[in-house]
Amino acid sequence: MAIKTYRPTTKSRRHMSVVDYSCLSKVKPERSLLKPLSNNSGRNSYGRITVRHKGGRNRRKYRLIDFKRTKTDISATVLTLEYDPNRTAFIALIQYDDGEKSYIIAPKGLNVGDKVISGDSADIKPGNALKLKFIPVGTFVHNVELIPGKGAQLGRSAGNMVQLMAKENGMALLRLPSGELRNVPESCMATIGEVSNSDQENAKLGKAGRKRHKGIRPTVRGSVMNPCDHPHGGGEGKSPIGRPGPVTPWGKPALGYKTRKKHKLSDKYIVKRRNSK
Repeated sequence: MAIKTYRPTTKSRRHMSVVDYSCLSKVKPERSLLKPLSNNSGRNSYGRITVRHKGGRNRRKYRLIDFKRTKTDISATVLTLEYDPNRTAFIALIQYDDGEKSYIIAPKGLNVGDKVISGDSADIKPGNALKLKFIPVGTFVHNVELIPGKGAQLGRSAGNMVQLMAKENGMALLRLPSGELRNVPESCMATIGEVSNSDQENAKLGKAGRKRHKGIRPTVRGSVMNPCDHPHGGGEGKSPIGRPGPVTPWGKPALGYKTRKKHKLSDKYIVKRRNSK
């Protein structure tokens, strides 16, 4: 995987770069695994804007991804590697020996024609899924469940991988991409390998239009607004915030304010926070 650059034929092209998609299969997505996706533009059921700076993105359809991998002990063949507009990682279309098809998150190193399998006796190779209790300590995994049977929640975006650090008393200690150390039950499923498309973080949008294609509208700083529009606004020339800390347009703390519940039940499973020294 590499980054593709362009000749500077325009001002935006000078700094624009994209991920090289030459490794992907040039096919249309599997129709039976597509679902309509409505664009709400940040509005709730009353039509009121609840999330600002959203709207006007390209239309897309959702690809139904198998995050549970419950079809065990049946081998599957990788038919295609495809782009997914709903996530940063690539996806792989696999077909089981009984004819059923499904999409999975494509790990790094998975190629068309490879075989993958889910089950307790699966080999430790990219794309295979098995419970954490059967995975050797030190292995890098992705698509990790937090609750057995719920489906993968950890390590799903491009280039991410979770390392299995230890196993004790029915719990597996994981090191997440953020640096956090946390325990999850050994009976949770995980997929071997690193998530594909690790180079996507190096691509540069190059122009405002590509941001609009993603549905992100322009954002105006509060300090340049009027006092009636934002608590940071007003004053002659450039003015400081005038408060102990930055706030939202509605006066709530922002920019670094911790939003996690102070007594969340899952706190007991976190061994080391991501921001601890």
